[in-house]
Amino acid sequence: MRAVYIHIPFCQNICAYCDFCKVLKNNDWIEKYLIALKKEIDKYYTHEKVSSLYFGGGTPSTLNLNQLKKLFDITKVFDLDKNAEITFECNCEDLTEEKLEFLSHHVNRLSVGVQSFNSKITDALERKMANINNILLAKKYFKNINIDLMYGFNNESLKDFEKDVNMFLELNVPHLSAYNLILEPHTKLFINNYQTDDDDKFERCLEEKIKRFGYHRYEISNYAKEGYESKHNLTYWNNQNYYGFGLGASGYIDNKRYDNTRSLNKYLKGQYRYESHTLDLNETLQNEFILGLRKIKGINKKEFREKYKFNIKDIDIVNELLENKMLLEDDNIYINPKYINVSNEILVKFLENIY
Repeated sequence: MRAVYIHIPFCQNICAYCDFCKVLKNNDWIEKYLIALKKEIDKYYTHEKVSSLYFGGGTPSTLNLNQLKKLFDITKVFDLDKNAEITFECNCEDLTEEKLEFLSHHVNRLSVGVQSFNSKITDALERKMANINNILLAKKYFKNINIDLMYGFNNESLKDFEKDVNMFLELNVPHLSAYNLILEPHTKLFINNYQTDDDDKFERCLEEKIKRFGYHRYEISNYAKEGYESKHNLTYWNNQNYYGFGLGASGYIDNKRYDNTRSLNKYLKGQYRYESHTLDLNETLQNEFILGLRKIKGINKKEFREKYKFNIKDIDIVNELLENKMLLEDDNIYINPKYINVSNEILVKFLENIY
């Protein structure tokens, strides 16, 4: 089975992170975009079973009901497994009762991009503050909800972050994605030389606090109650195949990684692919480790052997990291919990030729 990611690059406001979605803000462009999306799916989807379907952005919740109906009509073509996870990203301000009721018939998981409950942070991101009542309303229709938080902002104190975590815990939803702020080139914060805080105090605070409420950390940036781990995201971290459809989307199919164009004009003309690259063994292994070691449980040794036909400990850098205790092993090879919050120091070691 394969996963499917559908990129819907629309936002209501010009956010600090989307470099190209701001041009897609009128109904004529949206209609044209949905037509092009259908054509791309028809061209490339080869009718495998789909284990997870993810509508991401940008933010697809900015679509009106008629546009959403067209979107879900387009995606009826996917042969969904009976247990498929279907996730829909949304802005908090878009969560009206009418829209939530409609979505409840088409998806089974919501991901709400809160980022922070602190106005000084949302102001920096040029985002609206999350309406708590809308999240509570979403719980009326959905049991499986994720909230995105970010941390590491300029002048953000540990106390500020604790307030965000406390608000998340009060909402009592089963999944949290918490990311350290990374400034992407060409974004406003990057251009304005915005200062970030990459101290691991935030991660240490979060993990200590959240585990007391029944959440476990199953990936560097993700926490869930038992049974609510994201199936779709695990596809990425397990280095498995997935389709990416839409403007600026990326995919990984049959050992080939591809990126779609970020040019709206080219996309509407059917020139979907920007570049694609068939991975050699070394590149495949690099992805296997850089992605797989993000999981707290790491990489299963037996599954690795079945996949690559040799032992994971045949790789020198793995043995070196085991010897210095940065990696540990049982049935799996995984990052020593002492180093999980500075994991990039380990992951970068797999960027060189490793086999």
